[in-house]
Amino acid sequence: MNRHGHLADFLQARRSRLRPEDVGLRTYGERRRVPGLRREELAMLAGISAPYYTRLEQGRSRNASREVLDAVASALRLDESERAHLHALARASRRGGPGGRPRTEHVTPATRALLAAVQNTPALVMGRRSDVLAWNRPGHGLFAGHLDPDSPDDPGRRPNMARLVFLDAHTRDLYADWPAKARAVVGNLRLTAGRHPDDPLLAALIGELAVRSREFATMWADHRVLACDVADYEMRHPLVGTLTVTQQTLQSPQGRGPALVVATTDGGSPSAAALALLAHTTAPREADRPRHGAETRTG
Repeated sequence: MNRHGHLADFLQARRSRLRPEDVGLRTYGERRRVPGLRREELAMLAGISAPYYTRLEQGRSRNASREVLDAVASALRLDESERAHLHALARASRRGGPGGRPRTEHVTPATRALLAAVQNTPALVMGRRSDVLAWNRPGHGLFAGHLDPDSPDDPGRRPNMARLVFLDAHTRDLYADWPAKARAVVGNLRLTAGRHPDDPLLAALIGELAVRSREFATMWADHRVLACDVADYEMRHPLVGTLTVTQQTLQSPQGRGPALVVATTDGGSPSAAALALLAHTTAPREADRPRHGAETRTG
């Protein structure tokens, strides 16, 4: 799909979900051929001409002002995240040719130091396409203990959290409310796609998931946007049992670079005890620890 299509698809999807009675319009019992509001009705609510809104929704107007976009967002009753997504799509439609080849993501020394500082708390570093770039031992044990702990170190083998949530049976079973987790993954991917419409690796990931998972394809077609920076999940872990964790995604203020995802629990709760047990279970064995002061003998 071209970059103008993302904006058009989003507007069409959101307009189709609004009913006249939702926005105080009377229909007088008429039969409507299309779901949701008509274009002219939405244009009226936004205070713009119907022909101009039609061009915007068809991807034929690339210069909508911030004021017009805000008016459309209000007419569509978008929340803060959805409004930001609309502006990101509009900015993308104004840009010129496709961007350059995406760079391989990596973990900076500062982020590795931060990951080491929370060594007893499950944490991982996630790239913008939801690739796992690094994790600490509890993070590996909580989110993907069935995978090779060294896999994030190899760009060709890095786990991808979106793939795991939709295509991996172990990860699916981890979440008691899997649909909520799945919707959060799709919502975040929507936001990322709006910011980076020319990323071929992201487009390939979305295409793969749409082909391999009917549930993903259905959720993606819904065009819901969800900025899920903090969320509580009940997890059913095969080693430590059921626990409830708060997953927080910590991103730079500019929204660039990898994010740190940490899982915490309420202090003194059974879930905290389960995480402590997991940290103990995943701690390096004594035989694996470096032996300080050991002499090296040569023959």
